[in-house]
Amino acid sequence: MRFAAIADIHGNRLALKAVLADIRAQEVNEIVNLGDFFSGPLEAGKTADLLMPLSLTSVRGNHDRYLIEQDPAAMHASDAAAYGQLSSSHLGWIRNLPFDTIYREEVYLCHATPKDDNLYWLESVSPEGVVFLKPIEAIAALAEGIDLPLILCGHSHIPRAVRLSDGRLIVNPGSVGCPAYDDELPYYHKVEAGHPLASYAILEKAAGGWTWQFRTVAYDHMAMSALAAERGRADWAGALATGWVR
Repeated sequence: MRFAAIADIHGNRLALKAVLADIRAQEVNEIVNLGDFFSGPLEAGKTADLLMPLSLTSVRGNHDRYLIEQDPAAMHASDAAAYGQLSSSHLGWIRNLPFDTIYREEVYLCHATPKDDNLYWLESVSPEGVVFLKPIEAIAALAEGIDLPLILCGHSHIPRAVRLSDGRLIVNPGSVGCPAYDDELPYYHKVEAGHPLASYAILEKAAGGWTWQFRTVAYDHMAMSALAAERGRADWAGALATGWVR
């Protein structure tokens, strides 16, 4: 059993195209998608047109939820920019996606955590804004009741794998389309890949259990950076160009 996991595309169609091509080159035929597909100032509608026909096993992220629950006039700028590009069929597709799901009877999928789509599973943020690996006890507590060997999440954009003491594996594949961002909650912090490449993961079940491979893929990130700058989002332009928030 071998498949790819993608997450946090954030409307970056060129990054998604490059990742899909790399997945094909690795001769991987199945993909799961962990949410936050469209939010951002890039190409939400074109990303939806590329993504939806693939019929991937997918779960809805927090920003996907905002697109179908919030008044457009009250949306954050990134969600509003995406909303303006999405058709009623795109939004209907989001509405039909689950919060979480089980893939092939042994892989649990969610965007962030099983009960909260806006909480980092594997990371914590200090009051000083330092993002760090959660203690394993806190990570395991969030996995209580999930009796499956492999658990996949996204949301933090940080490629990371944690093996729990009982052998269960939790993997975040990183972000396809947004290598850096800042956030005000729970405290102001930055998440920075330190490079502009697209990230995803390949998961494989072997005799000894599940293994993972993190992959990074080059694409025309400067084209996406230029598009963000053209649309008045210097923060996104810098993040896409460098993988840093400045």
